[in-house]
Amino acid sequence: MTALLALVRYQLALLLRSQRWLPPTLAYAALVGIGIQAGSPVLDSLGYAAAMLLPVAAWLVRVCVTAEPDAARHCAAALAGPARVHVSGVLAGGTAAGVLGLAGTGTVLAISDAHSTDGRIAVPLLPAAGAGLLAAAVCGLVGVGVGVLCARPVLRSRGWSVLSLLGGVVVVLVASASPANAAVQHLVSGSRAGAIPTSWSALLVAAVFSACAIAGAAALSRRR
Repeated sequence: MTALLALVRYQLALLLRSQRWLPPTLAYAALVGIGIQAGSPVLDSLGYAAAMLLPVAAWLVRVCVTAEPDAARHCAAALAGPARVHVSGVLAGGTAAGVLGLAGTGTVLAISDAHSTDGRIAVPLLPAAGAGLLAAAVCGLVGVGVGVLCARPVLRSRGWSVLSLLGGVVVVLVASASPANAAVQHLVSGSRAGAIPTSWSALLVAAVFSACAIAGAAALSRRR
């Protein structure tokens, strides 16, 4: 565990120094800034912010697992094992996405109107914050899973990787069976009714999906 944490810190330092975190961060800021206006219903805005976190999380994971030059990655794999090195990159990307999710949720709570969609029912901010963080966690986990499946060692071609990432993001956002879609829709429905939704089942499904994707990619990294 200590070795894994050290690798995660190394991957985060590599991400920061390379400045490859900047494009996904700016993209998330732009999406949230354009899509959410001050005074919008808080639950609707939280749902939008969570949905926009999904592609950014997938992007950050792909950035982290492809950041190292091949020679450096081979050296790290020889010392710590290829699976551990790959998982550390995924965790670094997920950590970066989590920071953005917290920032986006906080921004929404600061500028949004704490009422239902029609403005008639007051929505308590603290439970709304919990629901928003829960939805962000669901979307972030799904995004991490998509990012893992659309990067090396699963897909080694850059072109196919990017195309698969874009297609996968669209599918998990719009498919009715997706936990990310369910979490966002719960917030939208809750905003219409003026009720705080819970998405614990969606969080469980998202966590299982992400864990299976990470485990599969880690196992594959030992062969590639």
